[in-house]
Amino acid sequence: MFQFSSSTTPSLDRGHHTDIIKPFDVYCDASGSGLGCVLMQEGRVIAYASCQLRKHEVNYLTHDLELLAVVYALKKWSHYLLGNTCHIYTDHKSLKYIFIQPELNMRQRRWLELIKDYDLEVHCHPDKANVVADALSRKAHCNFIEARPTVRVLCCKIGEIEMPTVLEAELYNLVLEPTIKDQIIAAQKQDKGMAHIRDEINDKKKACFKLDEEGVLWFKNHLVVSKDMEIRKKILDEAHTSMFTLHPGSNKIYQDLKQNFWWTCMKREIAKYVSECDVCQRVKADHLKPADFIVGLPCTPKGYDSIWVIIDRFTKSAHFIPVKTIYHAKTDAEIYITRIVSLHGVRRTMTSDRGSLFVSHF
Repeated sequence: MFQFSSSTTPSLDRGHHTDIIKPFDVYCDASGSGLGCVLMQEGRVIAYASCQLRKHEVNYLTHDLELLAVVYALKKWSHYLLGNTCHIYTDHKSLKYIFIQPELNMRQRRWLELIKDYDLEVHCHPDKANVVADALSRKAHCNFIEARPTVRVLCCKIGEIEMPTVLEAELYNLVLEPTIKDQIIAAQKQDKGMAHIRDEINDKKKACFKLDEEGVLWFKNHLVVSKDMEIRKKILDEAHTSMFTLHPGSNKIYQDLKQNFWWTCMKREIAKYVSECDVCQRVKADHLKPADFIVGLPCTPKGYDSIWVIIDRFTKSAHFIPVKTIYHAKTDAEIYITRIVSLHGVRRTMTSDRGSLFVSHF
């Protein structure tokens, strides 16, 4: 036989409907760590609310903290309390006289401007009777019962494991390779074109180029890369195909590389490199596919030898319209109105490859 115990602590009543005409009761409390509030009506709980104090709010005086709890409750349940009578219950007696205090700080004045929008009465409630709001304001933010010293236990377990250790070992096939920067500097010294630039720097004919103390050539603050295609390919591979880059576009690579490197026609070479990347060509797709023609097809019995491909960006539907290469802009415009406008309406924008048919009287 089971024996059930009853509790007098107010709990949420899901079956009770809130009456916006009747007054509300708000119980507020503040502690050194948080705020707690309870919204009630005729002894029935409507909602609970609590929050942790911010860093600057921890330094508030007790009077300001209790007033902050009232302001927090009014903001939290403004949809209930605005336009209705509400009774504020707090365990701080001085809040009853907040409206008649002669001297207020700027923070209190700002809060009073908000409180004046509400029809409320402040009542003093004993601390012992304000149990629920007091408990919410002191609610812990972590469960100390479930906290376990996992790191210390794990270290002890690892120490108990007897594993053979290797005291002596020999390293084979250990090869030290120079970095990219070292390879660029070495290639500069072997490049004949770089030697010509060095001579002009000595004659003060190249203002943008300079040599540092080690004889390394710089273009402003960028390291000059020679015409060694192997080194340039290593730089581009590192910026495009490494595990840390994930195949960015040519503009992104150029913006990244130009901060440290420089060589002639740099942006053009980067664009060519990205356009020849097999992974990008197979995986990436253009964001906007223009309307275009597929030409060079075998002629049909009706004389069609091309296909006009049109994609609606909103519905993602594709239309394949048979056309003839002898058609002019006027004929294509009539086909567009008949086949596309009748289905999707008049376009807002149209993306094309700026072919002769589209830039004329289409």
